[in-house]
Amino acid sequence: MYWFIYFLISLVAAPLLVGIINKVKAFFAGRKGPRLLQLYFDIFKLLKKDRILSNTSTIIMEICPIVNLTAIVVASALMPIAGYPSPLGFEGDIILFFYLFGLGRIATIFAALDTGSAFEGMGASREAQFSAIVELVIFTIITFLALISTGGFSLDLLQAVSIANTGVGLAITPLLLITLAFLIVLLCENCRVPFDDPETHLELTMIHEAMILDNAGPDLAIIHYAAALKLWTMSGFLVMLILPKFIFNGFITVCCYIIGIIVIGAFIGVVESILARARFVKIPQLILSAFTIALIAILLHSIFRY
Repeated sequence: MYWFIYFLISLVAAPLLVGIINKVKAFFAGRKGPRLLQLYFDIFKLLKKDRILSNTSTIIMEICPIVNLTAIVVASALMPIAGYPSPLGFEGDIILFFYLFGLGRIATIFAALDTGSAFEGMGASREAQFSAIVELVIFTIITFLALISTGGFSLDLLQAVSIANTGVGLAITPLLLITLAFLIVLLCENCRVPFDDPETHLELTMIHEAMILDNAGPDLAIIHYAAALKLWTMSGFLVMLILPKFIFNGFITVCCYIIGIIVIGAFIGVVESILARARFVKIPQLILSAFTIALIAILLHSIFRY
């Protein structure tokens, strides 16, 4: 029951996380900024508009936003919460978890290429390049978590692996490093600074946003909601790396995880307020730095283990 409550909250509250990030950024800029619930209003407004499709597009552009959203919703449904396993969980579901995000990305890329737009093709090319490097980092992180888990290879069993459960000392260093590596992956996968700027309006500098230039109406609403839910879900995974498996019991535990996700959203807002977006030639280096950090974490774990 508690897992189901958390899943419903995540579906409803996902756009709120984007509002928290924007509010934090506005605070650092010394302005009022958009409303906390602005994304909800934007989604509802877009749902009332008509769908606009170019003459060059096919049914691919029509179905890809739904495929993207479905993949992210299923990935969110695989997430356990503080000892409460997902009813869809199974051995090895962590692989499916990340590949569902990849399926959503492929659908977005296909939709961008289907428009016949040079700008969207450029954005799709960049997205494919950077995501190929990120996949290497993700599987290195999965390898580390599998090494230190208490038997098994699933999202549910990996809940026992957390900084809070490890204690204090040198043994906590690998987990701190792997948490940093996943934070870099989270920022890259969700088009956040320093990898991309979700508020940019210059096509030549876009990555993720360049692929949805031709989308409008309900399709754009689905894309915005799917992006918010993906950010919420990956933030929840990061919370699992930090908080212990059992804090309290029942609904209080669910609240602690939700508060942890909100804190991560505020942290992302701080990062975007103090950092500028990196140059394109530097982005692969940033992603590879996360890969190096994950490898160091595996090496340190092997050292402290024996």
